[in-house]
Amino acid sequence: MRVGFGFDAHKLVEKRRLVLGGVDIKFHSGLSGHSDADVLIHAICDALLGAMAEGDIGRHFPDTDPLYKDISSLELLGNVYKLFRTKGFTLVNIDSTIVAQGPRLVEYMPAMTANIARTLSCNSSLINIKATTTEGLGFTGRNEGISAYAVALIKGSEE
Repeated sequence: MRVGFGFDAHKLVEKRRLVLGGVDIKFHSGLSGHSDADVLIHAICDALLGAMAEGDIGRHFPDTDPLYKDISSLELLGNVYKLFRTKGFTLVNIDSTIVAQGPRLVEYMPAMTANIARTLSCNSSLINIKATTTEGLGFTGRNEGISAYAVALIKGSEE
C-alpha cells in the first residue's frame, strides 16, 4: 500500500468561470490559473503522483507550457491515470476536502464524484469529496481563493 497527499490553492478573480471537480459552479468569480485552475482535481493529481513517487502536477504539466493553457484539469487527471495504470497500480480510495467560504457545493458534489470516477475508471464509492469553510479566517475565509486537499491510497507497483 502507498499513500499520497495533495494540496492546491488558487486565487479567486472576476471574469473567470469557477470549475471544481470538472463541474462549472455558479459563482461571482472563478479561479486564476494556467489551466482551468480546478483545485480539487489538482490536489487529486498530486495525491496520486505522490503515492506513485512521481513528483507533482507542475513537473508533469508545467504552467510554462502553452499546451496546458486553459486545459480541462480532468484531462490532466486522465494523463496521470494513464501513468498510474502503466505502472501497475490499483486505486483503493481518494478522500478530498475543498476549503471555500462560498459557494455552497453540496449540490455539485455528485457530479464532481461522477467526473472523477469516470476519469479514473473506478466506482464512485472510491471517491469522497467534502467541503468546509474556515469560518471567515484566512484567504479562503475572505473569499480571496479556494483550496483543496486530497489523500490517495493505492496498492501494487511496477516492481
